[in-house]
Amino acid sequence: MQAATATTDKRTTMNLFTGNASDEFFGGEVPAPVRELLHQAAEAAAGERAALLWTAQALSPACLAIYYALYKHHAGRREFELAERAAWRGLQEAARLGGLDKDWRAVVPAPHVCFSQDGPQRFWLFTLKALSFIHLRSERPEVARELLAKLHELDPLAQTGSEVTASLLQAADAARGAR
Repeated sequence: MQAATATTDKRTTMNLFTGNASDEFFGGEVPAPVRELLHQAAEAAAGERAALLWTAQALSPACLAIYYALYKHHAGRREFELAERAAWRGLQEAARLGGLDKDWRAVVPAPHVCFSQDGPQRFWLFTLKALSFIHLRSERPEVARELLAKLHELDPLAQTGSEVTASLLQAADAARGAR
């Protein structure tokens, strides 16, 4: 669940690729009780994680790190409906915190929008990518395609790694065409 991360002496999770604290990437401080639940979830048996993560979300719905943990957990277990629910909630909360439109389709490049710096706006974009992947994996390529089109509009250099999902979508399309 914590691929490419390490825990510092203050129990802060650090992204090993960027060197940034995960709190920065997710847009802010994780409250101590929530951090403890996240650590418990990381160490818990897979069947016990969801209850800990959803409890953390209920305690602090403005904490974006929880949504990431939730959608990663559920997607990893192929529980795509739950992964999608967590990701949409995270997208809405990131939009609220980042000053973005509630409707993801209405978000456009603007002077006050900076997807290249850690925080709620970048988390929003990253979660949009996650939603495209979740839709692709749950065999809804038309929605995945729509999400990827918005990603390409907002992140033409694919800094979120959206080209991976786009390649998977192309392969899925080719496989469907071959049938």
